[in-house]
Amino acid sequence: MTLEGELIRLRAVEPEDAELIHTWENDPDVWAVSGTTEPFSHEQIRQFVERQLQGGDLFRTGQLRLMIEVPERSRTIGTLDLFEYDPLHGRAGLGILIYDAEQRGRGYAADAVETFCRYAREGLRMHQLWCNVGADNAASLGLFRKLGFREVGTKRDWLWTPDGYRDEILFQKILD
Repeated sequence: MTLEGELIRLRAVEPEDAELIHTWENDPDVWAVSGTTEPFSHEQIRQFVERQLQGGDLFRTGQLRLMIEVPERSRTIGTLDLFEYDPLHGRAGLGILIYDAEQRGRGYAADAVETFCRYAREGLRMHQLWCNVGADNAASLGLFRKLGFREVGTKRDWLWTPDGYRDEILFQKILD
């Protein structure tokens, strides 16, 4: 599966992505936004990629990971994750990672989320997407607000950090 945006392409996970995913998933800087608490082995990542290659993972596990590519550079720069998919109510959580800081602020994340929102609405017939963003993550807060996600709540002292607890903002976007 490939979904084309203006700047990016969203594509299915391929076997050659395993090493990149392993690197990203094991970066403690990413753990702060992903909720990860322990490292992943190469074998765990290999099994994850294998399940993705079998297809149908969204309906089996409620999760879908897509790789974000910049076609003009033939470079994979991040991932977009759909999780807690609920087909009965037509909703799911959405997460995005643009790994390399040098690739951020170029419109790639916005294009990836907009492209996925179209697919979610038209291809998956979803009604809504939601996401959680740390209250101190100015870039992500700005991204989701710009794309029409509405702030619907604040979870007080929700996220532990070495500097103390911080709030998390819950966003929701109705796709109809």
